[in-house]
Amino acid sequence: MTDKLSDYIVFAELLAQEARQLFAPHLGTAPRADVKADRSLVTALDHAIEAHLRARIEHAYPSHGIYGEEEGHVRLDAEFVWVLDPIDGTAPFLAGVPVFGTLIALLHRGVPVIGVMDFPATGERWVGATGRPTLHQGQVCHTRSCGHLGDAMLTTSNPDFYAAAELPAFQALRERTRWRIYGGCCLAYGLLASGRTDVAIDARLALYDYAPFIPVIQGAGGIITDWDGRALSLDNNSSRVLAAGDADRHREALDLVRHAVG
Repeated sequence: MTDKLSDYIVFAELLAQEARQLFAPHLGTAPRADVKADRSLVTALDHAIEAHLRARIEHAYPSHGIYGEEEGHVRLDAEFVWVLDPIDGTAPFLAGVPVFGTLIALLHRGVPVIGVMDFPATGERWVGATGRPTLHQGQVCHTRSCGHLGDAMLTTSNPDFYAAAELPAFQALRERTRWRIYGGCCLAYGLLASGRTDVAIDARLALYDYAPFIPVIQGAGGIITDWDGRALSLDNNSSRVLAAGDADRHREALDLVRHAVG
């Protein structure tokens, strides 16, 4: 797999660039949205971007699997599986808040080994890959250490996303950290990788929402797991994610979360 990784990274970035080009005519507009069965929002652009990316993957790597948010899954038992979220943060996109992005990951035997997070409104991109340092705008980036959880900056996408039984976990971290940033969506995880924040927690996510975060954050020196401290993968596609810039703060945050949810 190692000898193929460079080629796959190039291809993943090409997909991200093409998604950005599809986005370009729609930035600054407010397209019509539909409400899906899970009450999330979707636009024609979500479908168009994913359809384009899937066609490119099928042509380049027809034996690879695809796990997409909008168009379903194929060949999930393949050695390599691409995970696609064409617009992560459709609501911010509709509202004109520039935290939305295209998320692309490659799994090898179910484990994320490449992650690309591309933000068309800001022109930013994070690229992570197993065994390599994470790049932000082509430059190596690092998480930051935080001596005490009480000094930490915490992010969460939206407190409304937590089920009643999950909310105590967020509240426990909210009470122990110094600052909270809400609404950062996927951008919050890129910022954690770049050492701008310290801890991130979210619930009610799917694999396509966070698969790229894993190699991005790990390659920058951080830790990302589910709320039980287990590695996230195709086999453990938990809806609950906890990340931190250093192992000590992750361990401390994990203890609080475990105690809060019982």
